[in-house]
Amino acid sequence: MNARRVAVGVCCSLAALLLAACTTTTSGPKRSATSAAGYNVQLGYAYLRQGNLPLAKEKLERAEQQDQSSPDVHSALGLLYERLGEAKKADRHFETALRLAPKDPEIENNYAIYLCRNGRVDEGVKHFESAARNPLYRTPAVAYTNAGVCQRGAGRLAEAEKNFLRALQLRPNNAEAAFQLGDLRLQQGANAEARADVDRFLDAFRATPDLLLLRVRIARATGDKLAEEKFSRRLRIDFPDSDQARALGAAARSPG
Repeated sequence: MNARRVAVGVCCSLAALLLAACTTTTSGPKRSATSAAGYNVQLGYAYLRQGNLPLAKEKLERAEQQDQSSPDVHSALGLLYERLGEAKKADRHFETALRLAPKDPEIENNYAIYLCRNGRVDEGVKHFESAARNPLYRTPAVAYTNAGVCQRGAGRLAEAEKNFLRALQLRPNNAEAAFQLGDLRLQQGANAEARADVDRFLDAFRATPDLLLLRVRIARATGDKLAEEKFSRRLRIDFPDSDQARALGAAARSPG
């Protein structure tokens, strides 16, 4: 597992609140331009998620023309230019967004994702942990999980483990942190610890396909045929159309 698991967070809620607040202190054309920019940012994010980069670029560049002082506009442009492979422009827009809204953890989290995906691990982790410590951030466990994924992708396993544990201390039902921690320990050959971590989660919270497949892998690593069959069956029944269930079937059909 590598840094590709870092999930791209494009949540606009705090930025939307900022835009709404601006409308109470501005009037006329300025208010109209700010609202239009916010709408185009939402469209730009939607096109980014769909992979339609030309339309995303059109909407986000229009948003910049409408409101150059919006941190959310610049954060969205940072994500766009990363996708376009224009690192200098991406950096410039992310840095502008942080300058305009230095206390916005959503923007800092987005920048950290960008940094980690581009091999700038120390900077990325610094921003993830800063966002996690921000009292305005509603999901600090996500930031700690992302920091751990970033470190794990760079081979910094002890540091990654600490951040996964931090995430689970804050939010014990964080399935991604539980998966990452168990998978990391299996990778290190700590099979008993991996089994205990995953079983603890599955006993208390809702299973995910990733966790069930991980539990199958742990059972195989420990030679526990009963557990392998139990969790294989559960994965097929609970998530029959998942990639993980298909991977399980492919593994069963492969020779040796």
